[in-house]
Amino acid sequence: MRSLGLDVGDKRIGVALSDPDGILASPLTIINCQNEQTDIAAIVDIIQQNQVGKIIVGLPLSMNGSMSKQAEKVQAFTEELRGCTDIPVEYRDERLSTVSAKRLMQTVKRVNRETRHDAVAAALVLQGYLDEASFRG
Repeated sequence: MRSLGLDVGDKRIGVALSDPDGILASPLTIINCQNEQTDIAAIVDIIQQNQVGKIIVGLPLSMNGSMSKQAEKVQAFTEELRGCTDIPVEYRDERLSTVSAKRLMQTVKRVNRETRHDAVAAALVLQGYLDEASFRG
């Protein structure tokens, strides 16, 4: 089953996709935010095209683990997304995923110039989830 990873921001939504076996996450695309309805429609289209069975949304908690204003925005967006699809949605703590993504991209010599740190951050969030899921069962 494929999983979709989302790194939801105010300007862009990073999107990552797992392989069909749910082992490896890869950056897929960036959605440049327009409005909630259009952004959700783009995500639903990706879900349908790729036969996604689960959605993992990065939740940007504060460093002390409390809810940040951005985390509240992400939760509100995710609730709207849930209303547009039957696919299960889970959150994953994404603290420092964007920082890690930027560092990773600096060390990789041959990164596709169209791949932005948002999509890489989504892939890191999704990969963390996939790794934990493989240990659970």
